[in-house]
Amino acid sequence: MKDDFLTLFNKAKELDKQDSLAHLRQEFEIPKNEKGEEKIYLCGNSLGLLPKLSRQYVNEELDKWSHHGVEGHFAPEHRPWLSYHEEVTSSLAALAGAKKSEVVAMNSLTTNLHLLLMPFFRPSGKRTKILREDATFPSDIYAINTHLHSRQLDPKDHLIVVKSESPYGVLSTEAILETIEKHKDEIATILMSGVHYLSGQLFDIKKITSLAHQYGIMVGFDLAHAFGNVPLNLHDTGVDFAAWCTYKYLNSGPGSIAGIFIHEKHHASLGSKRPFYAGWWGENKKLRFQMREEFTPIESVERMQLSNPPILQLAALKGSLDVFDKTTIKDIRRKSISITAFLEEELRERFGGTLTLITPRDKDERGAQLSLALNHSSPEKIVDLLSQRDCICDFRSPNIIRVAPASLYNSYTDVANFIKTFHDALQLQG
Repeated sequence: MKDDFLTLFNKAKELDKQDSLAHLRQEFEIPKNEKGEEKIYLCGNSLGLLPKLSRQYVNEELDKWSHHGVEGHFAPEHRPWLSYHEEVTSSLAALAGAKKSEVVAMNSLTTNLHLLLMPFFRPSGKRTKILREDATFPSDIYAINTHLHSRQLDPKDHLIVVKSESPYGVLSTEAILETIEKHKDEIATILMSGVHYLSGQLFDIKKITSLAHQYGIMVGFDLAHAFGNVPLNLHDTGVDFAAWCTYKYLNSGPGSIAGIFIHEKHHASLGSKRPFYAGWWGENKKLRFQMREEFTPIESVERMQLSNPPILQLAALKGSLDVFDKTTIKDIRRKSISITAFLEEELRERFGGTLTLITPRDKDERGAQLSLALNHSSPEKIVDLLSQRDCICDFRSPNIIRVAPASLYNSYTDVANFIKTFHDALQLQG
């Protein structure tokens, strides 16, 4: 190994010694190769790693199912299924910056976006349009367009897209605010990402929400890449609604249960001024098993629940959230800023002509993810070489690598190993 890489690894080891969250790595199962060596996993923005507690908690529920059958719903000795979703509420509220009455784990992300657009997109008069950012995740686009079509509104006329000069969707806060100002009398609802899935840009939720509310516009965020990644403060910023998945930075497992936030200021109007889709799990808990035809909603965001939740998914989520509870989102963010800066510094110093950093350099405009555009004739081959060398990151066509050091389980040495492996892959591919 060359002296410059020795310097890199020595620096990484010193930073690892100073890392106050380093002990949390042992809470996770790190993927290993056939030799039993740990892989370099920098893909928590796509799927978080398995917490050891999640394995334990899921097995506990399997045992309960085996021993109790249906009576597991009421088994008093250990987290009855009937109220299991309440086990994760406090932790989700802390990460959301919300009150416990404002969050609930339920369904999947796009399902929840559909459920939230029902009450929060109420076109009326001149206000018939939805605003989103450029190059947003396709599932969000499909959901938005579906709701426009369902109101007999053509997206060509009733969808406002804040256009980016970048092909990767990077936007200035000023461009977003100027678009809101320009269309302030036409926009009914804003639905944007908290962190853009491709560029890794963190949008200014507070400024966007504040300006929109001056004009009576409803504001919601898809927090798939933000939740568990950055502090959110949803209650204090006044965001109207939000949804997120839990399998990325929240490490709940592939396709696992999602969550929603609705600000308490809207709870009383849900069902009256703001119709929503009802299901039996949103029924008043004291009346739920009376099987009445009349629906009496729970006096919180829980009224949005449709069906009883998947217990095994909740158990996996609880396993991860119990690890989050051993630290704070502020400490997670502090490490994230540091380790991402370390990654960026090394990338720029060593590979400046080979790649372009898409993600904003300002720490306040990004989370844990750095998106890199490879200036190479065969970017897929570079990613294949990384994978062959036990380095797992994420590729998006045509030339984007997304690299995301997650604060709970990634080390500075992981970053150093990525830098060395990336160097070797470039050397091999030429």
